[in-house]
Amino acid sequence: MHAKGDIAAHGEQQGTIGSKLYRYTQLLLLVLAGGTIYPVIYLRQVYQTSMIAALAIDNQQLGYLYSLLGAVFMVSYLPSGWLADRIAPRVLISVSLLGTGALALWYATLPEFHVLLLIYGGFGLTAGLTFWAPLVKRVKLLAGKKEQGRFFGILDGGRGLVEALLATAAISLFAYVREDRGQTLAEGFQSVIHLYAYACLALGVVLGLLRDPRQAGVASRAGKASAIKGNLFQDLRLLAGLPELWLVTAIVFCGYHFFWATYSFSAYLEEGGLGLSATMAGVITTIKLWMRPVGGIGGGWLGDRFTNLRVLTWVLVLAGVGMFGLITLPRLQIVPLVIALIIFIGLMSYAIRGLYWAILDQCPIPERVTGLAIGIISVAGYSPDVLIPLVNGWVTQKIPGTLGYQIYYTYILVMGSLGVVAAIALKKRLANRSRA
Repeated sequence: MHAKGDIAAHGEQQGTIGSKLYRYTQLLLLVLAGGTIYPVIYLRQVYQTSMIAALAIDNQQLGYLYSLLGAVFMVSYLPSGWLADRIAPRVLISVSLLGTGALALWYATLPEFHVLLLIYGGFGLTAGLTFWAPLVKRVKLLAGKKEQGRFFGILDGGRGLVEALLATAAISLFAYVREDRGQTLAEGFQSVIHLYAYACLALGVVLGLLRDPRQAGVASRAGKASAIKGNLFQDLRLLAGLPELWLVTAIVFCGYHFFWATYSFSAYLEEGGLGLSATMAGVITTIKLWMRPVGGIGGGWLGDRFTNLRVLTWVLVLAGVGMFGLITLPRLQIVPLVIALIIFIGLMSYAIRGLYWAILDQCPIPERVTGLAIGIISVAGYSPDVLIPLVNGWVTQKIPGTLGYQIYYTYILVMGSLGVVAAIALKKRLANRSRA
């Protein structure tokens, strides 16, 4: 609700140092929020084997948890976009962080599976309904026309930096509790959850108390803007008739498969016949997390320089090449090469995430329904959150070891490659539109 008014206020001062400082300060707050809220939800990417042992569940049950999370995300994204067009992002994001922190404290009790289902359903609401669309819309409006790549690159890369810093602290804490203090694996995992829970709560309080002097008078302007909003069904019909919107959706859907593959790297390093310990696998996947600032910010910078869509297309191709290598080379048992591939794929997947929302600015979408458009894209684009955990859980449970992961990664490669096709189609359509 305040977002459009914020931009109007900032637009009057475009080009001034104050305006630029304001926009980047706001972006920094969004980076901190995005980098803090998700790691506790996706602890499996570093601690999957430890997580399964501490919670007394199996791979298939883990798949059910993340499939439920994805299902809640899916039903939340569209109303999340509707909320983002009407309520101040700061309020929604603060509520999200506080809710996630509270759920994480419950999670740290290592409850039974039926309780875990409730917790993961709650995570879907706090990180989906009240968080995702407000985050993306706010960044899109803060960025100038020629800054979309770098702003979204900074968002994803900066989130990655925050995640990597937290992950480094967490894996150090995990190693200290397990190896120096000699406590159980479950106690080590609990300490990691507590670290993330308190980080979410602290940032949620800060954002909740924060006030910006520029907010004076914004409410009245935002109220006038909301009065001209169209009918929801008319807006949905308008957006549904944009082919470019659906091609962006296809790119997000396919590119997100590559990112999902990175969540299973830790378990693959332990279970794929490479003989690595839980701590060593955690260290390697934490190094992979440090690629996110490089991939996100670097990809966004290249996107603004050479066009976001062109760079995104090539990054999708390179991610596919890396995934093909991960499927075919582990039989050689060259551990350093496998580690290098994992880091490379992480780098490419983070560049993809830093770019695919930046191309949304090239679509003819009215600003008043930007949040709704983000919601529509997210519903379909992030539907792998429902499907992939089931595929991963079933395949690795039924076909343990290297072969199961090769089958799973082959599926990822096929779906990710379709993203290249969608990107090429979007490029041709945009070129035809510009000539018309």
